[in-house]
Amino acid sequence: MSGDEPVVVKQDASTNCKQRKPRMSNGDPSVQRLSREERRRRRRCTEKYRHAHATRERARIEAFNHGFGELRKLLPVLPPDKKLSKIEILRLAICYIAYLNHVLGS
Repeated sequence: MSGDEPVVVKQDASTNCKQRKPRMSNGDPSVQRLSREERRRRRRCTEKYRHAHATRERARIEAFNHGFGELRKLLPVLPPDKKLSKIEILRLAICYIAYLNHVLGS
């Protein structure tokens, strides 16, 4: 498929991606070129792009969870091995910072 062929866009319901389907040119200039956004959408629907995006997202979530783990180590909790949710860690950190400010202010 060359870059000059017109394209009909077909929505794929299973992946919510649009697939390319060549169409015979009938001289209509509006179907000659795809918009930048349409090219971007199509690029994002490729298996390679989805795999790369999933890998980046996995690394982002691991870094996010690592940060929560490091913050959790700095907070005084009894028992020390108690499992806390992310919101509990944040709330505890806020209270601990307020306590430290109070101690330093006294």
